Amino acid sequence: MQNPRLFLSPPHMSGREQEYISQAFESNYIAPLGPMVDRFEQSIRDYTRVPHSLALSSATAALHLALRVLGVGAGDVVLASTFTFIGSIAPILYQNAIPVFIDSDTVSWNLNPLLIEEAINASPKKPKALILTHLYGQCADLEKIIALCDLHGIALIEDAAESLGALYHGKQTGTFGTFGVYSFNGNKILTTSGGGMLVSPNQELIDKARFYSTQARDDAPHYEHTDYGYNYRMSNILAAIGVAQMEVLTERIQKRQQIFKWYRESLADIREITFMPELPNTQGNRWLSALTFEHSDPTRVRLLLEEENIESRPLWKPMHLQPLFKEAIRVQNGTSQALFEKGVCLPSGTQMSRNDVERVCALLKKALR
Repeated sequence: MQNPRLFLSPPHMSGREQEYISQAFESNYIAPLGPMVDRFEQSIRDYTRVPHSLALSSATAALHLALRVLGVGAGDVVLASTFTFIGSIAPILYQNAIPVFIDSDTVSWNLNPLLIEEAINASPKKPKALILTHLYGQCADLEKIIALCDLHGIALIEDAAESLGALYHGKQTGTFGTFGVYSFNGNKILTTSGGGMLVSPNQELIDKARFYSTQARDDAPHYEHTDYGYNYRMSNILAAIGVAQMEVLTERIQKRQQIFKWYRESLADIREITFMPELPNTQGNRWLSALTFEHSDPTRVRLLLEEENIESRPLWKPMHLQPLFKEAIRVQNGTSQALFEKGVCLPSGTQMSRNDVERVCALLKKALR
């Protein structure tokens, strides 16, 4: 009999989601917006200490609104992490802007601040914004990146889709830039099945994003429009799930960090393994436990795990290597490509036991012999 499947990062409900969904049904706030949306937004503000928040249909929608509000349009340049998911980059294309990709460093696997000046010089015009991804829940080198953005007048948008709860010098990721973005997709550390949040210290910018997110409807008793917008707001039902998930977020983060420690302890004697590093004075949420192999083929490892009903995944394929962006401007040093070619993400769901982790590690050791 085959062992139960170990998924990469499955949803983990708190037990109170159904209660809050029932409250939303009883109130008859079924359509987008309602008391649960307000409550979810407030819970994010309380947790992150960011002054303003906007619940949306996805993190991609949140990034799109951030660019729109910042005035990014056709022909404008947006710098971006190349080692990321397509959802971080697609909004640049929605605005008919030009992405310029920046490679990673080896000390965080995130955007390399030493390449920012080179990327600015390679751009056809002065960049308007930088979309910075905090990869796999681990912090990028914010201090250096912020200093360069300030020096060159570039707006910083933090793609913290994977890093809710990660701390940089004691402060939440997503709260350093002009905008921050969180994701509540089904595989994230907090899930509403689908959804996202746009946050900012600037109320005027969030108010403008809110206007665009509700079809840019002007203040009138009828539908009056002087501009166009989007149907990007979060459902009150999904927000009810988010309210319950926020109640256990700290517990979920602690469990992900524990799972990473179990992997590191169990695989400590395998010299060719390197785990995703963590910068000093930071604490990632370890959304996924990611590692690289110095010599072994990660595809072989991944397929062996799959034979035993264990889901794993390659590291992100860098955007500058994607066929869609074969002509895009990039500043590369080979780091993200090497990570993609050598790396794998291991199952990290918060319902995993120590025995589950040991099962994965035993197969890894077998594959690496």
